Order: sequence, then structure tokens, then C-alpha cells
Amino acid sequence: MASGRAVIDQARGMLLALAPCSSERAWGLLVDVSQHCNVKLRDVTAALVATTQEEELPEQMRRELRRALRCLHDHR
Repeated sequence: MASGRAVIDQARGMLLALAPCSSERAWGLLVDVSQHCNVKLRDVTAALVATTQEEELPEQMRRELRRALRCLHDHR
């Protein structure tokens, strides 16, 4: 389970770099993407972290992540 937590933390850090926000808000974005895609959080975070190895984020996750980031930006 420790490796799963590490992947979640790494994905959260990636969101903090993409959209300056609190760690809690980054967590909320990940949960939001997971719920809108109907995909387990661990799968969303693993897919996001895999993009650092030149893997593409699945289209639905990419769309939902963009939407969530736009909402974050719009609420500032």
C-alpha cells in the first residue's frame, strides 16, 4: 500500500505544479476526476504519474482533468 500512497502523493504534487493550489484542493481535483470518469482513484493517479514516462493520459481523464483545472481557475 505504501507504493500506492507514493503514487497518489506524486500525482498530487504534479497538480500542485500545474495549478498552484493547496494540497487539499489538489486531492479534491484527483477525486473529482476519478468520480467523473468512474475510475478508481489509484488508477487515475497511476495514469497521471505515467505521463512522466511519456505515456498519454486516457482521453476521458484528460478531458475531466482539464475541466477540473478550469473550474479551479474560474473560482479564484
